Amino acid sequence: MLSFISNFKKQFRMFFVLLLLLGQFSAHALFVSEPRAPLPLIKEIFPQASQISEKAGEPLVWTIYQQDKVIGYAFETNDIAKIPAYSGEPVNMLVAIDPQGVYLGAKVLEHHEPIILAGIPESKLWTFTEQYDGLKVSDRLKVGGNAQGNVIHLDGLSGATVTVMVMNVAITKAATKVARALGIIEATEEIKQPMASVLPDVYQKSDWQTLLGDGSIRKLYLDRSTVDDAFVGTEAETIEQATAEQKSDMFAEIYYAQVDIPTIGRNLLGDSEYQWLMKTLKPNEHAIIVLGNGYSFKGSGYVRGGIFDRIQILQNESAFAFRDLDHNRVTDLYIEGAPRFKEMSLFIIREHHEFNPGVDWQFELLVRRQTGAVDSVFTSFKGSYHGLEQYLHRPPIVLPEPELTLTEQVWQDKKVEVIVLSVLMALLLATLFFQDILVRHPTFMHNFRHGFLVVTVVVIGWMWGGQLSVVNVFTFLQAFMSDFSWDLFLLDPVIFMLWGAAAVTMLLWGRAVYCGWLCPFGALQELINVFARYIKIPQFELPWAVHERLWAIKYLILLGLFALSLDSLALAEQFAEVEPFKTTFLLKFDREWPFIIYALALLTINIFNRKFFCRYLCPLGAALSTSNSVRLFSWLRRRPECGQPCKTCAKECEIQAINPDGEINMRECHYCLDCQVTYFNEEKCPPLKKLARKKAKYKETEIAAVNVA
Repeated sequence: MLSFISNFKKQFRMFFVLLLLLGQFSAHALFVSEPRAPLPLIKEIFPQASQISEKAGEPLVWTIYQQDKVIGYAFETNDIAKIPAYSGEPVNMLVAIDPQGVYLGAKVLEHHEPIILAGIPESKLWTFTEQYDGLKVSDRLKVGGNAQGNVIHLDGLSGATVTVMVMNVAITKAATKVARALGIIEATEEIKQPMASVLPDVYQKSDWQTLLGDGSIRKLYLDRSTVDDAFVGTEAETIEQATAEQKSDMFAEIYYAQVDIPTIGRNLLGDSEYQWLMKTLKPNEHAIIVLGNGYSFKGSGYVRGGIFDRIQILQNESAFAFRDLDHNRVTDLYIEGAPRFKEMSLFIIREHHEFNPGVDWQFELLVRRQTGAVDSVFTSFKGSYHGLEQYLHRPPIVLPEPELTLTEQVWQDKKVEVIVLSVLMALLLATLFFQDILVRHPTFMHNFRHGFLVVTVVVIGWMWGGQLSVVNVFTFLQAFMSDFSWDLFLLDPVIFMLWGAAAVTMLLWGRAVYCGWLCPFGALQELINVFARYIKIPQFELPWAVHERLWAIKYLILLGLFALSLDSLALAEQFAEVEPFKTTFLLKFDREWPFIIYALALLTINIFNRKFFCRYLCPLGAALSTSNSVRLFSWLRRRPECGQPCKTCAKECEIQAINPDGEINMRECHYCLDCQVTYFNEEKCPPLKKLARKKAKYKETEIAAVNVA
């Protein structure tokens, strides 16, 4: 049995090779290149490297050295961010960064993308990945789209948009994880408070205890025990250490507040001093007051070098100290109930510090102990400050725009296509529901259908690349049998919506609707044949006995491709080139000549025989037709006379989907509605013509009624 299956596969492989080649294909056009080894590529990116470590750590990373110095890191995206691409398999890439988080290179190691396999040279992939060189891991990168904010945009790859978008997500996610694990970058808080402003007209007379109690003035209190504990384990542990009796003594008592706030400043400084301060402050400058006893917050540094080296202000990621030019002494406090202080100072926070009074800040006191003539040890103590709501105007917090998932990003970028395709599908559904009315107007019906087919070819096919393929069927089956995820199928909105339309119409009416209205290659064939008939090019039709046997070919092709997909999806993708869809629409005939000749040959045959490929060779049509047995509706009307004796519709059906007995074979029908136009046409349908003659004859023999007076 195993021998039979093996021979079966070999025979089908040979069959498809003969069918597709039509000559001798170049090797790179048909077969996937072998996966590339990463180490030679790492040496190419780091030619100065003297050592490359083993891949290790979490996440897995190669560390590259030049002598004893680390000069970079390299990793595979599949080890860290394994994201399925269009084929259902991830694109594995080697990414290299330097110790500062700058991209040094990105190389594709392995891919299985059906769009790329036989249509786009790998040199275009290299061009895409070269865009990362010199960018930073911390940069926000996006493929295509319009420029927005601080996002860096990368040029996409025509014909492989979804592929490179997935590649970008894999590269950036993997690089971010590696950079964070190595400490190159840190997660930052993205929610920012816009710059707040002090309300100048808000003032209330107050005393010291009230301002201290509501948090307008804050206190940092240190006893000697707390300070001694902070130096435990340092060289200064025993220096200036307090005795047991001194442990509870005050070491430092410091009060601080933002005094450009009227209620605080006017109560503490008095009206005249407050007015002087506000005139001194320049736009976007602020002032704080620091009042202290015990350990001096001024120190002696400001005397020697003009720097206050014992205090600084911390806000967000910023820290800033003060110089003598930022300092003014306070000689007296005017507020009732204030204690006496040894040191009282005003400090101006300059504009370049970008201090935001609406964001919490910290007052930091540095305590130093001398361990030698020059050497000393520092420790610090912090007190927080929160600006009260009644004093400030805080604009609403601007939440960062949430990072879109790859699927959300794709659908947002394709919203025009989604809307237009939705309108087209709604129009098609309306046509189907009101078909009995529309077919009574043959001229309108034919013009409407031909216009719809033009939109299918030009817009859905050539502009959007919306051509379904039997490869999609195999990808779905493989995903269904493994770890199924809708994200894989949502990556291309047009394809997803077309599959949704195909699924719905298959359930309701069978495969006919998609093949007859929404398939770009089928629409292109029909339009070419319509034009050929218009200019009187002779048509040929195969005898019925031959025609119905040729139907079987597409089912054999489908079975063969399915068998190959069980062995290797990548191999099935190659042989699925029996479909000329990629050549015609995705790559627009921009590929190797054998593929172009094959597609043109099918279109040329179609000039003389409508939809030759659809009828006899299309594996996608064969796959869709398997749903015919479950369709819910049969809206194509027939009469008892259809087939016996009348054969008008059967002769007019240009794809020979009507059996000699008059029954419509819905596995082969493309729902063009031509038979329905004839069905309701009293001048063409023989049963209707016969009925019309009977009515006319009856009227001729009818005796007029006689009125009796």
